[in-house]
Amino acid sequence: MASHTSESDRKTRLYHPYQDLHIPVQNLYNLPTSPEYLFDEEAAVQRRSWGENLQYYTGSGYLTGAIVGAAKGSIEGIRAAEPGDSMKLRINRVLNSGGQTGRRFGNSLGIVGLIFAGLESGLIHLRDSDDVLNSVLAGLGTGALYKAASGPRSAAVAGAIGGLAAGIAVAGKQGFKRYVPI
Repeated sequence: MASHTSESDRKTRLYHPYQDLHIPVQNLYNLPTSPEYLFDEEAAVQRRSWGENLQYYTGSGYLTGAIVGAAKGSIEGIRAAEPGDSMKLRINRVLNSGGQTGRRFGNSLGIVGLIFAGLESGLIHLRDSDDVLNSVLAGLGTGALYKAASGPRSAAVAGAIGGLAAGIAVAGKQGFKRYVPI
């Protein structure tokens, strides 16, 4: 005759991983909201390093350009459809056009971000200060360098647009920080 033991008859207890800590479990999950740094030197610096800036501006530029370019190319592909095209041919045209334009725009804006990050980091190093002027000068230089092959007039116009755009972006960001605690 086999003996059957029920769940309640066993001598077991529930596992509690925090029983020996002698602190309330709720305190274990009160995580800090500010960044934690390994070294004091990292905590003293309140800006991204040049490598982080390079990755941020280049990656953001490429991603933005690729999305905008893919949308523009897809619309061009839809408009280029001819009567009598099969659905497969129309989809292929949209995908090809979106991919090609997305890559082109992404590469262009990625290069703009790369130039801007390099100039801004260089200016911060040379001037030994991180202020709005660095961003404006980097925007000016980026526009001028990007359009330098098109001639001096195009480079000057692009430089002015780049400096103005960077100034507006930085001024807007600082105004945003002033009114919204981040």
